[in-house]
Amino acid sequence: MRRLILIFNLLLLSGLSSVATAQSWTADNGNGTFTNPLFYDEFSDPDILRVGDDYYLAGTTMHAVPGLVILHSKDLVNWENISYCFDRFDFPEDRFALKNHEEIYGQGIWAPCIRYANGQFYVFSNVNGKGLQCYTAKDIHGPWEHHNMKGNIYDLGVLFDDDGKVYAIHGYGTVKCTELKPDMSGPVEGTERVIIPEGNGVGEGHHMYKIDGTYYLISTDYRPNGRTLCSRSKSIWGPYETRVITADETYGYHAASLTQVPRGTQPRIGTDGTKFGLGPVDKDATACTNAHQGGIVQATDGSWWALFMMDFHSIGRTVCLMPMTWKDGWPMVGLEGNLGRAPRTWFKPGTSAALAASSASSASSSVSQDAAKTQSSTAHAPYQRSDNFDGRKLGRIWQWNHNPDDGKWSLRGGRLRITAQPAEQLMWARNTLTQRVIGPKSIVTVELSTKGLKEGDVCGLGNINVPCSWVGVVKENKKIRNLENKSKEKGEQYLLRCFEQLTNDTVDVRLSLPKGKIWLRSIGDYDNDQAQYAYSVDGHNFTTIGRMMPLSYQLISFQGSRHALFAFNVTGKQGGYAEFDNFTVEEPCADRSQNIPYGKTFRIINKATGRPAVCDPHGLLYDTQAADKSPRTQFRIIDKSNGKVALQCVDGRYIKVYGEGLAGDVRFTDKADEAETFLWQDYLNRDFMLFSLRNHRYIGKSPTTGSPYSMDYTGADPARRNGSVLRWEEVKGE
Repeated sequence: MRRLILIFNLLLLSGLSSVATAQSWTADNGNGTFTNPLFYDEFSDPDILRVGDDYYLAGTTMHAVPGLVILHSKDLVNWENISYCFDRFDFPEDRFALKNHEEIYGQGIWAPCIRYANGQFYVFSNVNGKGLQCYTAKDIHGPWEHHNMKGNIYDLGVLFDDDGKVYAIHGYGTVKCTELKPDMSGPVEGTERVIIPEGNGVGEGHHMYKIDGTYYLISTDYRPNGRTLCSRSKSIWGPYETRVITADETYGYHAASLTQVPRGTQPRIGTDGTKFGLGPVDKDATACTNAHQGGIVQATDGSWWALFMMDFHSIGRTVCLMPMTWKDGWPMVGLEGNLGRAPRTWFKPGTSAALAASSASSASSSVSQDAAKTQSSTAHAPYQRSDNFDGRKLGRIWQWNHNPDDGKWSLRGGRLRITAQPAEQLMWARNTLTQRVIGPKSIVTVELSTKGLKEGDVCGLGNINVPCSWVGVVKENKKIRNLENKSKEKGEQYLLRCFEQLTNDTVDVRLSLPKGKIWLRSIGDYDNDQAQYAYSVDGHNFTTIGRMMPLSYQLISFQGSRHALFAFNVTGKQGGYAEFDNFTVEEPCADRSQNIPYGKTFRIINKATGRPAVCDPHGLLYDTQAADKSPRTQFRIIDKSNGKVALQCVDGRYIKVYGEGLAGDVRFTDKADEAETFLWQDYLNRDFMLFSLRNHRYIGKSPTTGSPYSMDYTGADPARRNGSVLRWEEVKGE
């Protein structure tokens, strides 16, 4: 791992010449399939709505503004950020604007519900201490009207029923239904009733639907671990019967370390000097990080889909798209033969029927080929992440940390200018501009002009999280004069500082900046929960500063890591200003076109044991010693298009699965048309799974029983060591 990290950093520091700077993560594989997550950045508490041929996705924004983000899609896979429900919190209290040492970290606006009725859009949500909020608009792009409905209703689902009544479903464990006034002025007094009593294993995060006359309530629970449930009834008031519709789907991602804050810490976000800790990580536990909380929708082709959030380490919670199967009147996540689990890679809505129908053949039909071409041409990321600040407005990706002081920032001369206001540290700095980090790896670089700084100013690039970190320039003339190392370089002297709040560690470097500019960089390896800062005085040659820092998730801000452009003054008064330019985001893993080893000869290594698969002479797929590189351990892919593959051993035999796919059923055939067809599941970094299009299960081998390979695995475990997650290793010189 250390060697891989070193190679990664050397690539980044050398200028990223091999990285396609314009490419950003998109789930669309360009061949009629998609690979989860839909977004490799945070998008929590998703709710989905379809109106005609258009899909809309609303998500939590907590304390960041603009607030309540809305995305739009035509195919459920490719999304675009088109709107926010509000530009600023319109509440007067200081805590919404980081004034007078008051804040709303993790207590802003969250868990929205988006609906369309009466010719307009409705977005319901909750603000801590303010109660239920509703935003309405005739046009999804706005303008939006705010209705402060008050009332203790949160994490809710809303149903506009056939009789014109509007219901809100809310509560944890004890689930309640409350009628809402049609003008959105508040709840109807006296209508709150318990519809599911405690003791039925039902949680929160409710999404209510009426389908063919039956009421379906999708909810999520986290005790003792995460799972998603469906409750159904013929009446909105019950009684309800409940089933689990998905559990344990993690796609091989375990929980991140949780930040530990000492009991009684005030303020609750800690200070510079707080002794934060990082909790232990149980890589084998599902915990509450599996696919959960979200909405369901029927696509234009009649298929049903779930859009649930899942925890992706320190990135936070993001969205996965999962096919659904109706079974005995229940909307189950997954496919027949493996209900409750869903493939990470699957066929896009509108193409799935055609592609699946042709899955057993060695060549695609013209329909599937045409569909793949169409989908490939429309693949795009939801946001433009890089920004040169040349526009008249900030890009939609940007959000302020709490309400900003709009008189203390501006876009001028192709730069973002932020005036330094009084603050003791980053988390209290007003007018901090943020955007979510993007995984699995990314590198952010920004150009900082220091000419406008005054004594006591601190400005730079940081990570808004608990604990936080940053790298930046500190204007401390007295300290610079006292440094013993005398620089002979021309230009004003500055103090470059890297600060890590977790360890309260500070690294100072004195610099001469002849042009009054410095380039700051954040190097993020978010799948491995770590990041490091770097800097350059010429924009080309970068030097790391500080250590490779561990990252965590935490339940204070309820957000993952966020890049921050900031300026504040530590002397208790307004300072000068910092100017930022050419903010760029590089994504080394965004191009996944080489992730399936087409045209290569490779070994298949089981992640659980580190042992390669072998075509046993007895006719079984088994494993062998790690050093065995004989021809019987070497495979090639037979491309069956649209992500579908068959596997051939270099001795000419094809993998064929017999019977039910039990241990010992994974054997061979000499006939190409009898080879098993799999949908390749890309787990990144050469990790993969083989998903059967026949029984909707996975190839795997138990690491403990000694049994040969089977095709009866339901999915990956969080640690990727149950025997179903594989890694391909190219055999050179073949």
